[in-house]
Amino acid sequence: MTMQDVRSGAPSEAPAQDSEVQAPSQQAVGRRSFLKHASLLSAAALPVSAVLASSAHAQSSGPTAGGPTAGDIAILRFLAAAETLETDLWEQYNELGGSHGGNPAYVNALANLDGDMSAYISGNTRDEVSHAAFLNAYLVSKGAQPVNLGAFRTLKGSQATGADRKRRWLTNLKELDVDTSWYLRYRSTHNPDFGAAFEQAVTIKNQPAIPLNDHDTPPNMKAPVPPKTTKQSRMQAIANSAAFHFAMIEQGGSSLYTTLALQVTNIEVLRILVSIGGTEVDHFGVWQDTAANAVEPPLAKVKDPETGTFFPNLKARGSESTRPNAIFPRPCEFINPALPDCSIVRPSLSQNGGAVATVKFLTSTGLFRGQSSAFFAAAMTLAQAADGAARGL
Repeated sequence: MTMQDVRSGAPSEAPAQDSEVQAPSQQAVGRRSFLKHASLLSAAALPVSAVLASSAHAQSSGPTAGGPTAGDIAILRFLAAAETLETDLWEQYNELGGSHGGNPAYVNALANLDGDMSAYISGNTRDEVSHAAFLNAYLVSKGAQPVNLGAFRTLKGSQATGADRKRRWLTNLKELDVDTSWYLRYRSTHNPDFGAAFEQAVTIKNQPAIPLNDHDTPPNMKAPVPPKTTKQSRMQAIANSAAFHFAMIEQGGSSLYTTLALQVTNIEVLRILVSIGGTEVDHFGVWQDTAANAVEPPLAKVKDPETGTFFPNLKARGSESTRPNAIFPRPCEFINPALPDCSIVRPSLSQNGGAVATVKFLTSTGLFRGQSSAFFAAAMTLAQAADGAARGL
């Protein structure tokens, strides 16, 4: 979710803000409430404000009352939505490749990257489930409305062995444009907050990150290294793409929490953001390490026979920025280029790592391909409210 590399030509599906959405500077965060336990209508028939009204009145919401401000609530609601989306994608990975993953060939291909891959996937899934549940429960405890994206669970997922073929999802992992610039960004002394741009370490376009069906990738085939058959190469390329996508998602969470924490007023809400944000940093460190195994021997030079996605031998380039085990952030310029370089989460400015930037970036990667215009309107409504929050004293 770091957003400084938003691709040109990404879909622009952010309709005008709903008329009931309050301006960020207004203290009240909304007047329309959800009908609890009501049946969900289809996304096409459901007005945005009825699903994701950007604000819901919070008891003791004013700074003088000691509770979260309207801006704090807006930030928490966007993060609840973001964690719900993360949970959705991780649950797809988990059912196919987690500790109890039901697709043996996918599990084996992931294990070629790291023997603990399945355990890491299940652990990451557990964390995101807990984040989404906690944030929504906290909102309710403060008299604010939780975020419910149920109406937008319309996307068809994998039809491969191990997948719940009838279940519908919020996110699309079947045709991703994975941004891999993070691989170079965290190995660089430069900072996107100062205008630095980074190339793609690997070109991954229109690529599945989960097996699509059993004909494409038989569930019980072996996973030798290097792959020996076309279908084995296909599955390994899918697993390698997933590894880069894991890190792409989690490094964004790091920047998003860091960025929005700077806009929080209430000290308890600040504690929530820096505490959850810390786990996102932990996730990224793990996935940065495992993804690097896809671009060094013996897995380097795997090519997807269907999409042409190719994993180069980055280790062979011999530079600090492509060294596989350089998993800790390299110190970079921070606050002022005249100061010494500092190892940090980056970016941390709203235009690069804020809520609106997050929505635009994830949209550009194809994660929401197939979603309705109502979904994009709802996501942007939440994002604009979160970015509009101003820190109070």
